[in-house]
Amino acid sequence: MPSRTDIFSILIFGAAMTLAACATTQPARLHSTDELNAVALRCGLALGELFQDESEKRLLFLFKAGSSPQERSCVTRWARPRGLRTVFVNAINFPES
Repeated sequence: MPSRTDIFSILIFGAAMTLAACATTQPARLHSTDELNAVALRCGLALGELFQDESEKRLLFLFKAGSSPQERSCVTRWARPRGLRTVFVNAINFPES
């Protein structure tokens, strides 16, 4: 049976690891159009298909109908370490008037 010191050490280590995981996430920032276009081209997208809205900087929008799994994966791999959440917009249906 572990001693009290061992249990205490495990708890301290666990708390330190939890705090370290939280501290490594970068705060989201608004990326320039040039930065997003460079990522779009690198991932096989057209200019303008990748964008951020300044009202919610944590979201990165991929606006392309029928984007491939490789394109979505490429964008997500770029976004994740930058503290961004990728949103995939496939289509917009406007109501008929």
